Amino acid sequence: MSASPVRVALIGFGWWGQKMLSVLASAGEIRVIRVVEPALEAARARLADSAFAGLGIALSADYAEALADPAVEAVVLATPHALHEAQIAAAVAAGKHVFCEKPLALTRAGAERAVSLCQNAGLVLGMGHERRWEPPIADLLARADAGALGRLHQIEANFSHDKFLTLDRDNWRLNADQAPAGGMTATGIHLLDLAVRLLGPAENVLCHCEQLSSDLPQGDTVAAYVKFKGGGTAYVSASLANPFMSRFTVYGARGWVDIRDKAHVEAPAGWVVTSAVAGGEITTAEVAPAEPVKDNLVAFARAVRKTAPYPITAAHLVNSIALLEAIFASARSGRIERVT
Repeated sequence: MSASPVRVALIGFGWWGQKMLSVLASAGEIRVIRVVEPALEAARARLADSAFAGLGIALSADYAEALADPAVEAVVLATPHALHEAQIAAAVAAGKHVFCEKPLALTRAGAERAVSLCQNAGLVLGMGHERRWEPPIADLLARADAGALGRLHQIEANFSHDKFLTLDRDNWRLNADQAPAGGMTATGIHLLDLAVRLLGPAENVLCHCEQLSSDLPQGDTVAAYVKFKGGGTAYVSASLANPFMSRFTVYGARGWVDIRDKAHVEAPAGWVVTSAVAGGEITTAEVAPAEPVKDNLVAFARAVRKTAPYPITAAHLVNSIALLEAIFASARSGRIERVT
């Protein structure tokens, strides 16, 4: 007999919250039963749309009300970055599992607190790093783990888009306190997660963040060069002022893989994968579209139901935020900064 769906409250119903609800509307293992959104009237109108009508979702502006609901087993946080730590602490105090959009926190200490709270309470902590569930990325990780690429040497990655140029300039996503270092918290954090997953904890980083062709207050172009404790380097870049581009490339002693998205994960259109192994030819393959946002949330639900472990470990969570914090420091100082 299959387990019942994990009942969740979706906290935040803006652009990404609506994306999450749209993919979960057809998910059998996890079901949104509540939405919490301060902009009540806009959220009520959106929930009345044909895409969400008939789902029977309760709506309120009060996070505490959702936490007090005994029917809610977990919360999904699609909220401003600086709110995550306090919202996770409140969820744990209420005995709710937590799925948090990236970044988990803005400091290593904050990430450690969030991880420890959930671990000590026996609660699952999921993370919005859906890139790991993209089929070509999942295949790359499996190949790297099996040694098929040999000793990993370098990673080159870029994740850029211009979606934020149309936002009101008082939007929290453009607030330098919420999202320092250009696009690093919006897009680059996904690439940092994958780099840490493949190469382990970082040792130091040099980051440059510039405002080149927009009025975005936190800068529109960022690049970070990372050295890892176990050897290897990564170059991670992102722009918030050029058309969409997403590329993740890994080089190893026995082969390399280059993965390019055809479209933003908001509306996946598939991938183009170019690769080579030592002694072989360069090959290119097309990979069909998938919904990694949904697959990540389903993996979280399975961990809540204890049918499968959640693959993003506590060490991955803490180490990626430690690197992110050092990137912030380097963007301010213009110098190489150690990752604590």
